[in-house]
Amino acid sequence: KDYLQKNERKNKSFITKTEIGKEAILEYRFLKKLDNYNLLEIKPITGRHHQIRVQLAHIGCIIKGDLKYGARRSNKDGGIHLHAQQLDFIHPVKKDPIIIKAPTPKDTIWKICR
Repeated sequence: KDYLQKNERKNKSFITKTEIGKEAILEYRFLKKLDNYNLLEIKPITGRHHQIRVQLAHIGCIIKGDLKYGARRSNKDGGIHLHAQQLDFIHPVKKDPIIIKAPTPKDTIWKICR
């Protein structure tokens, strides 16, 4: 649990004090440890701007390729190694549960983590 403040000009969020920021709650667990990387399962409880990226960077677990939040180098494709494997939500009108699943990206590190 942290408190985040968004800087519109920089398009970046920062950990801040309670009275200034918005509450940001994130649950995570380590699934696999590699030599230089970790595979985490992440469940954001709140939905703040760049919440996953800033909270993980704050605990020293920088997302591969995420230059904005502390990665030393970018990925070749310019993206970051953050993947939404599954999204669950309630349909706003029908009130039915909706589950959307996406396959793991075809990338060497993702393949090692399976």
